[in-house]
Amino acid sequence: MIPFAFWGRVSTEDNQDPASSRNWQLSRSRALIEPRGGVIVAEFFDIDKSRSIPPQRRPQAAILLDELRNPNRGFDAVVVGEPQRAFYGNQFGNTFELFNHYGVPLWVPEVGGPIDPANEAHELIMLMFGGISKGERNRIKMRVRTTMEAQAKIEGRFLGGRPPYGYRLGDVGPHPNPGKAADGKRLRRLEPDPVTAPIVARIFWEFLHGQGLYLIAEGLTREGIPCPSAYDRARNRHRSGLAWSKSAIQAILLNPRYTGRQVWNKQRKQEELLDVQDVTQGHITKLKWNPESQWVWSEKIVHEPIVDTETFERVQKLLSANGRPAVERKPRSSPRPYVLRGLLHCGVCNRRMEGSWNNGRTHYRCKFPTEYALANKIEHPRTVYVREDQILGELDTWLCQIFAPDNLRRTVETLLEARDNEADRVVIEAAKRTVDDCDRRMARYRTTLDAGGDPQEIGRWMAETRAERLKAEGSLRAINRRRETTEKEVMELIPRLAEMTDVLEDADPAERNDLYTQMGLHLVYKPSERVVVVKARPSMYQSTCPRGEHHRTHMAHHRRWPHPRSLTAGRSDRLVHGL
Repeated sequence: MIPFAFWGRVSTEDNQDPASSRNWQLSRSRALIEPRGGVIVAEFFDIDKSRSIPPQRRPQAAILLDELRNPNRGFDAVVVGEPQRAFYGNQFGNTFELFNHYGVPLWVPEVGGPIDPANEAHELIMLMFGGISKGERNRIKMRVRTTMEAQAKIEGRFLGGRPPYGYRLGDVGPHPNPGKAADGKRLRRLEPDPVTAPIVARIFWEFLHGQGLYLIAEGLTREGIPCPSAYDRARNRHRSGLAWSKSAIQAILLNPRYTGRQVWNKQRKQEELLDVQDVTQGHITKLKWNPESQWVWSEKIVHEPIVDTETFERVQKLLSANGRPAVERKPRSSPRPYVLRGLLHCGVCNRRMEGSWNNGRTHYRCKFPTEYALANKIEHPRTVYVREDQILGELDTWLCQIFAPDNLRRTVETLLEARDNEADRVVIEAAKRTVDDCDRRMARYRTTLDAGGDPQEIGRWMAETRAERLKAEGSLRAINRRRETTEKEVMELIPRLAEMTDVLEDADPAERNDLYTQMGLHLVYKPSERVVVVKARPSMYQSTCPRGEHHRTHMAHHRRWPHPRSLTAGRSDRLVHGL
């Protein structure tokens, strides 16, 4: 009997049934290996993972590839039910060498058995299926985008997503697709929300009559009118919803769907290389804004407008009065470098403080109450200011101290202790319980077999139990490999960090910010105490590993020091370590 591991994948983007997909891939695999004495003892099946993601970044596939190097892996070969599911583009060429290196045969139905690394025909077949897989995905994307464009432009159909503030979804009958209609799906369209639609109309009217974004936001907040994220908490759960912001007002004024027309393709999904130095890691998908020329408008008004087209166009002209199109979205650029950009937070509202150049010096400020009209709701100074040079000197001194030779042992111990986390402990305990349970069941099965039980049925039970045990052991090994940072490795890291801290003062501001970011610095300025609280969590691994997970070991050092202007002679600072 040859023990096999089954390797499969299913994507649920096009409403595939994971259970059915797994079953037919398993059936195809068994039909290939069982006549030759093969039995599947382990499964590695990824759900809801696109084929464009390399196997090293799919959770189950990554575990399988890690298991190849394990001499006690429990299987001698791997079978794939359908190569298009496992390999995309040139992924086969980047992956098969691992199987060949560790001597694990890879079986696929298309070659009728194991792939022969010396057989050029086998390699050509697998590369061809990778190209077919890529072409199939591209054709699907093209068909979907073309169909959605036609539906938006010709039919004016609402294509999903949450309705904009001021609208709600109304039912207009069964879905035009018979299959979806049979499943109970309904066609939707936008209709004015009786509560929020008048607020949208008011915002347009006030802006046309000379009120600015700040003034409109303050007026709505002052009257107690809930902002979009407060009115519908499902919209932006990460936002506080305390008050209106100028960005919310601007987003409403820029939204053309208030004119009654459907607008699609304002954003697109763009694939970008995860690591330009290693293209085998594949791509990640990011949302990008499309220029207005690429937006798709419905040919006619398809839902009740809240503002007329003339009013909307007048607003756009006012918004673009500074010479730039109102809908143009470009990355913000700063003419001055800020060393603590993105790292310093306000201790009152927890928002990031923005860089500001004032009186020839770099400052960081928080204008939370001015922007969000909350001066009467929280105790927040009108503007919180702190000078950069009053932080950097103390910060760099502290960083040099924690990497100094006399603190080296303590720093190393903190790093090693930080490897463990609660999530890993939960997984470890669950995996150990699974291994113990499988051992008990295997003992019972052997007893039943010795007592004259059906060998075929008991053999199937034992194979399933071995597969379950193997999966649990794989989880344990994966966690242990993530926690294999030894004291020697940490000792090698610390001197490198210490060397970098020695040149902080003369470093370029952008490089200095990058170093602080890699060290995981998080600074909070508390204006009432004139204190800056800093946490440093230097990463022990590269920020993105080939397996697609962030394998980091963190160290957290907490220090509180008084703002330099409140320092008193003879006062000593405490260095507090914690996780």
